[in-house]
This record gives sequence, C-alpha cells and structure tokens, in this order.
Amino acid sequence: MTTMHVALWVIVALVVLALLFDFMNGFHDAANSIATVVSTGVLRPTQAVVFAAFFNFVAIFIFHLSVAATVGKGIADKGVVDVYVVFGALSGAITWNVITWLYGIPSSSSHALIGGIVGAVMAKAGAGALIGAGIMRTVTFIFVSPLLGYLFGSMMMVLVAWACRRVSPSRIDRWFRRLQLVSAGAYSLGHGGNDAQKTIGIIWMLLISTGYASAADTSPPTWTIVCCYLAIGAGTMFGGWRIVKTMGQKITKLKPVGGFCAETGGALTLFIATAMGVPVSTTHTITGAIVGVGSVQRASAVRWGVAGNIVWAWILTIPASAFVAAVAYWISLKLF
Repeated sequence: MTTMHVALWVIVALVVLALLFDFMNGFHDAANSIATVVSTGVLRPTQAVVFAAFFNFVAIFIFHLSVAATVGKGIADKGVVDVYVVFGALSGAITWNVITWLYGIPSSSSHALIGGIVGAVMAKAGAGALIGAGIMRTVTFIFVSPLLGYLFGSMMMVLVAWACRRVSPSRIDRWFRRLQLVSAGAYSLGHGGNDAQKTIGIIWMLLISTGYASAADTSPPTWTIVCCYLAIGAGTMFGGWRIVKTMGQKITKLKPVGGFCAETGGALTLFIATAMGVPVSTTHTITGAIVGVGSVQRASAVRWGVAGNIVWAWILTIPASAFVAAVAYWISLKLF
C-alpha cells in the first residue's frame, strides 16, 4: 500500500472518529432537548427522542455555517493543524464525554471539543498557535449563554404568569402541554444548528490541513454537512437517559408552563449564538433557563447544590479535555 493510500485511510479513520464524537454529542445532549418535555409528561421518552432528532436534522436547512467556520478556522492557525492534532482533539473530547456520561453529569460536548483542540495545538506548538479572538469568544459564552438562558427563561415565566393571571390552572396546563411541543421543537432546532456545526468544523479543519479542502473555501464539502447532521440526529435518537433525570427533575420540578418557558429561553439563546458563529453549550444554556424558571417561582424551588455541581463540571471541561488531548497527541506521535 502506497504512502498516499495510508494517508487517505488515516483521514477516513479520523472522519469516522469525528462522526462518532458527533453521534455521542447527540446522545449526550439529547437530554438537553427532551428533559423538560419528558419530565412534564407531554411526550413519552421514545416519542421525544424521535421528535428531537427530526428537528436536529431539519436545522441543516435553516442555519448558516458560521459556527463551523469558527471551529474550522477560528481556533488554531491552519499551519499547525495536522492529523495528530485532530486525533488528540477528538480523543480529549470523546474521553471527557464518556466520563461525564457515565456519572450522569450534564457537561458540555462543545467545550470538550474546544478544549481538545486547544490541548493538542498547545502540545505541538504552544499557546502562540491559538487564535485568541476565537478562544475568547468561546470562553466568554461559557458565562454568557447560561446567563442569557436564565434571563430569557425567567422573563418568559414572568410574562406568561402576567398574561395568564386570570386563567385557571387546569386551562394553563392544557394550553402549555400543546405549546411545549413548539418550544421543544425550537430548542431541538437550535441544538442541531449549533452542535452539528462543531463537528463539521473539525472535519473541515482536517480537510484543510491535509489539502483536501482550501482555506479560502467559504464552506466545507456538502457530504460533511449531511453526515454530521445525520450523526447528531442518530445520537439523539438513542438519547442520554442518565442525564434526563438530572436536567428534568433534580434542578427544579417543572410543569408544562415552566418547560415551555425554559425551552423558549434556551432556544432564543442558541439562535443568537449560532447567528454570531459562537460554539456554545446547549447544556449551559438549558440549565440556565431551567434555573431562571425555577427561581421566578421561588428561590427555594431550585436545588442549588445540584446546579453547583454542574457548574464545577463546566469549569473543569476545557482543562480536563485539553490535558487528555495533549497526552493523546504525544502518544500518537510515538505510535505513528
């Protein structure tokens, strides 16, 4: 087998690994899309995952590839990226996803991938090879996205409470059981639109570094876009049941009206971030929105200890995945 054939098979293997990460992303983050609609009893779990997966894929027709461009071109200098860096980045992200899934911790697949890229690039060329603007935007939104989710979720809850102040609780429950299908669809749309593009971005980064795509291209090959949206939809179909309980019940108890407000607040945040080309965490976003809804009812309605544990997972995600990525990069250099 020629060197060219070997190199091509390495690229194919890394693309498959990236799609596996995308599948795991959907699997891990399915809970974010369906936790509220399942916990309020509006949909059964099997119905909810099919519903969410459909809207994950439909996002391919709605959102521009701004997030993919940020990940593919805006995190690290293109001259530094090679197959070893991509392997390290994916290894760091996947390892952190598996650990947090096993323990039922709703961490961020998005920031695990960013941390993986940062760790592998620094292991090869140091911090100077990173693009500061792209890193800062991503890190800033670690704090901005849950705050926006909190703000939008709590504002929606206040508006709905005011608008329905003379309506009986039974009618409110009946209305919002229907309306929650709209909000859950919108949130799943935002989830697919932002999260699938992160994997598109790292495959695009790989193709640019190996000469199969040009850095001057305005978008990656069509097959990468379709494959990534299919992979995240398939992952969502299998769901992330360990995390559904944490997101839907342990932070605060939700009724259909609360689920509607949390999903709508989260969806608005995702739409804004995707339009800006910022890779954000759907986990951070929906957690902030759920806390916002719970705190409007009363501060004691939120289990702040559970929320605090989740925040610690957020803080650790980028450095932990970066460390694993750096180790994986060094090991791959020794083995291959």
